[in-house]
Amino acid sequence: MRKVLYILLVAMLSLPMMADKQFTLVLDPGHGGDDPGAIGKFSKEKDLNLKLALKVGELIGEKYPDVKVVYTRSTDVFIPLQQRADIANKNNADLFISIHTNAAESSSACGVETFILGTEKMDKNLDVAMRENAVIKLEADYQQTYQGFDPNSIDSYIMFELMQNSYMDQSLQFAEQVQKRFVGHLNREDRGVRQAAFWVLLKTACPSILFEMGFISNRDEEKFLNQPASIAQMANALVNAFGAYTHREAVKQGVVVKDTIPSQSVPVTDSEQLLQPHQSEAVGQPAQKIEAAPKTPTVFYAIQICAAKAPLATNDARLKGQVCDTIHVGEWIKYFTAPDPDRAKVAQKLPEFKALFPDCWIIKVER
Repeated sequence: MRKVLYILLVAMLSLPMMADKQFTLVLDPGHGGDDPGAIGKFSKEKDLNLKLALKVGELIGEKYPDVKVVYTRSTDVFIPLQQRADIANKNNADLFISIHTNAAESSSACGVETFILGTEKMDKNLDVAMRENAVIKLEADYQQTYQGFDPNSIDSYIMFELMQNSYMDQSLQFAEQVQKRFVGHLNREDRGVRQAAFWVLLKTACPSILFEMGFISNRDEEKFLNQPASIAQMANALVNAFGAYTHREAVKQGVVVKDTIPSQSVPVTDSEQLLQPHQSEAVGQPAQKIEAAPKTPTVFYAIQICAAKAPLATNDARLKGQVCDTIHVGEWIKYFTAPDPDRAKVAQKLPEFKALFPDCWIIKVER
């Protein structure tokens, strides 16, 4: 009997340990090496980007030790845009943050803005996209690597309109958290969340943003951005935004994001996003493969399948024939289905919906 028990014990200890998927954050300090980025009176963008990225990584390591932090660069070297995206993809990144410093012809331009991939108001943001994508031309074989894409040609940006980003909604959620903390907590000028055609965001297979911390062309902001105390404040704001975002995403993705240093500045009331409705209307046709559960009042869980800034037609391809309800959050209309007060029941339906909507997840709604 003892021999049998010993064999069983050895066998159990030899089995691989079951572990949760580790959350991977990729920090991308823009520019570097022979590419200085924007240049101010006494500093260069590449240096500011790196300082902030390293500080963010340091704070993430202290506050969220279970998060894997990957840098596209940790020293003053040039990394091609495609390689930056490749680094994120090879590491199965859960979130990608590209850190930059802005510049403008007007020395009075100031404030922070956060970009997600998109083509809305492309003409307005095209100059920013062209400036950031221009580093492509530092590569000898850029035409082959980037499939004929010319960062200085307006015609080349048409391709962005043809490519849907399945991570747009999550990217937007994180971008809004970033702006909220820089504007509300640090009192920075708010330039908003915008869409632009950035190659590095297009090729990154995860929620991603490009963050512009301020204007190096503005004398006052350049001084601010170069102060160690300012770098610490901005890093803390990004970490707080990360905390607010990931505590919602962790349950959806089955990843580990443990907060070892509780902070009152990171509001976490539930693992899912708590949505406050503006109005609700039923849209869509009866589902052919999946039947949505009846609506339930007050507080319930549901599966969000997509979001749009304008109401979608009943036969819109993005809905794929599903019966959906809507909820307004800011300027976005969230489309959800399968509502139920029991989260476990909604979770049981999630794999079925994942087959139709790979980017869907569970949300909590309070009416």
